[in-house]
Amino acid sequence: MKFCPKCGNIMLPDRKKKVWVCRVCGHEEPFDEAKDRERTKITQKVEHKPDEDIVVIEQDLKTLPTTKITCPKCGNDTAYWWEMQTRAGDEPSTIFYKCTKCGYTWRAYE
Repeated sequence: MKFCPKCGNIMLPDRKKKVWVCRVCGHEEPFDEAKDRERTKITQKVEHKPDEDIVVIEQDLKTLPTTKITCPKCGNDTAYWWEMQTRAGDEPSTIFYKCTKCGYTWRAYE
């Protein structure tokens, strides 16, 4: 990590311009690839889409709550349910259902 000598905030590397940049006051200092490589770590943000996979609970289902809902596959009227945050934090969570008879899993967006 490198801190700005003017305002004390963290400076970030701008590898295109080969400088350290303070995002608060704009102060710049030269970036030496060989010397500053151990100070920096490049990370990549991984984003998952809610339609990638259905999360299936394979643990002890008998501890999950049940509700009266019709299974779209077999017509049974009882299913286990659980709730999970699969999208951004400011969006509602997703409710998953698993039929108590045939084991089919589906979800409902609220």
